[in-house]
Amino acid sequence: MRNITETVKHLLIINGIFFLATLTLGNQVYDWFALHYPTNSKFEYWQPLTHMFMHGDFSHIFFNMFGLWMFGTPLEQMWGKQKFIFFYISTGLGAALLQLLLYYYQIDMVNSSLTDFGLTGYDIDQFYETAQLPTQVINEVGEKSLSGAYNAYRSVMVGASGALYGVLVGFAMLFPNAQLMLLFPPIPVKAKILVPILILADLFFGFSSYSIGPIAHFAHVGGALTGLAMMWYWKKHQFKNNRWDL
Repeated sequence: MRNITETVKHLLIINGIFFLATLTLGNQVYDWFALHYPTNSKFEYWQPLTHMFMHGDFSHIFFNMFGLWMFGTPLEQMWGKQKFIFFYISTGLGAALLQLLLYYYQIDMVNSSLTDFGLTGYDIDQFYETAQLPTQVINEVGEKSLSGAYNAYRSVMVGASGALYGVLVGFAMLFPNAQLMLLFPPIPVKAKILVPILILADLFFGFSSYSIGPIAHFAHVGGALTGLAMMWYWKKHQFKNNRWDL
């Protein structure tokens, strides 16, 4: 069994503490530490960081932490703890940024339409609080667009998946020929093949209506792109073999 590294161990413990807090204190913990849209009254400046330690249920945290242990451990062994934690946090923040940019686009488009229809800023704020609009406005702007903007504004982002996608990209670039076993079907696939397939799948589900559950697919893509950019930069500047630990 692969030995767990120090930073990965600490990340697992922190995630476990946050998860236990949600079980004992309930929704208040999500209000405090999950990531809300920046103009939402529940948004706090620490949430872009803390949301990546929050999870929705046991299966959510189990698979994320299993992936962190499996793919994060060899990265920390190669890089050292300081470089690994910098990479992990950066990819998690990149994941949140891309998802929030998508939400901003959805909300801004609807707000512009509502403004053109004659609604005031107060009217628009009330819509995001009550989900109520005159029937004529709903028909004019479109129920699907309004629903998307409302859900984006009220969204609650949790999970380490975005950072984990960055870790997956790092693993695939450092160990491209590593054989990874699929669950369904149980066949081995090289990391350099499986990871791009996962990212393309998130792009497909993100742009389509076939998503399974409330998954922030573009957060996954954001984490992967951030990880790719960092790996490319480090490789270009010959940082890939340098440990940051003293």
